[in-house]
Amino acid sequence: MKIKRLETFSNEFVGFVRLTAEDGSVGWGQVSTYNTDITAQVFHRQVAPWALGEDILNIDALVDRIVEKEHKFPGSYLRRAIAGLDTAIWDIRGKQQQKPVCALIGGSPGRLRCYASSMRRDIEPHAEARRLADLRDRFGFDAFKFRVASECGRDRDEWPGRTGEIVPAVRSALGDDAALLVDANSGYSAQRAIEVGAMLEDNGVVHFEEPCPYWDLEATKKVSDALSLDVTGGEQDCDLTIWRQMIAMRAVDIVQPDICYIGGIARAMRVAKMAADAGLPCTPHSANLSMVTLFTMHFLRAIPNAGSYLEFSIEGADYYPWQQNLFVNDPFVVTDGGVTVSDAPGWGVEINPQWLDRAQYQISELG
Repeated sequence: MKIKRLETFSNEFVGFVRLTAEDGSVGWGQVSTYNTDITAQVFHRQVAPWALGEDILNIDALVDRIVEKEHKFPGSYLRRAIAGLDTAIWDIRGKQQQKPVCALIGGSPGRLRCYASSMRRDIEPHAEARRLADLRDRFGFDAFKFRVASECGRDRDEWPGRTGEIVPAVRSALGDDAALLVDANSGYSAQRAIEVGAMLEDNGVVHFEEPCPYWDLEATKKVSDALSLDVTGGEQDCDLTIWRQMIAMRAVDIVQPDICYIGGIARAMRVAKMAADAGLPCTPHSANLSMVTLFTMHFLRAIPNAGSYLEFSIEGADYYPWQQNLFVNDPFVVTDGGVTVSDAPGWGVEINPQWLDRAQYQISELG
C-alpha cells in the first residue's frame, strides 16, 4: 500500500505527522521535539519527496533510501524528521492488522516499571529530595533519576557544591531500597567523572548517564572502565556508524537511543540488536510526555534486552507547558510505579483536535 499524503501539525516544541495511504487509511506519528517548526520544514523538503508513492511495508528500505538520497545532510534534523514518517507508518500498519505496535515488532502489551525522571537543575537539593519522596508516596515509584554537574559544564557544577549535596540528600530522603540514577549531561572530563563516580558508588547510585561530552567516546570509556556502576549514554547519537563504534568499544554499559532523535522505531531496533549481540541492555531516552514516551513503551515491550526501566518525565505544566493537552486519552497513567502498554491498535492514542487546530499546518501529497 502506497503513501498518498503527508501532513504535519507543529509548533516550536512538538510536531505530529498524519500519513494517508492510497486506500484512505491514516496513521499518526511524531517528529522529534524541540525546534520542531524547523524539523517540519526538513520533513517536507527532504523526507516527503522520497516517501510519497512508496509502499509502507518495508520501512527499513524506505528509511535507508531517504538517508542515501540526502547523504549530504548526515545530521540530527534529517533523522528527527524521518522519525515522523517511521512512527506514522507503524501506526497505520498496526491499525490495519488490529494490533498494537509492540506486537508488530515482536512483543506484547503489558506493564513496564518506570523511573521518575527529573529534568531540573534549578532546584535546591533538599527540595528535589522532598519532591521525589512525594512522587514515591503518591505514585509508587521505586526508581528515580536526577541531575548532577552542569550541562556541558566542563567540570563545573550548576552552583558550587550542588552535586556533593544532592546525592546524599536524595539517598537519605528515599532510603536504601530506592534505585538511584543520575544524569550529568556531558558535564565532566573523564578524570572528574571518575572522582564523582566514586562518590556515587558510595551512595549506591546504579546509573551514571552521559558523564563526559557524548561525542568523546574515549573519555566515556575511561569512566566506564574505572567504575563498577553502569555508565550509560547514546541519547544524542543518530548515526548508526557511531553506534557500531560505541558498542564495539564498550564505551557504555547500557545504551540509550532516543527513538525520535535516531530516526524512528526501525533504526532504534537496529541499535537494540547491536547491543543485544554485545550483551548490553537498552534503556532508551524519553524525556518528555509527547509520543516519544509512548513509542518507547511499545519498544521496551518488544526488545529482548530491555533495561530495567522506562524513563518517565515527572515535569508538569510549570516546566513543560507545551506538553499539556496533546492527547484525548492519556496513555501515561502511573500506578504502583509503572505504566501499561494497551492492546489498542497502532499507538492506541488520539491527538487532541483542538491542539491540531492551533498548530502550523503543512502538506505534501502526490500530484
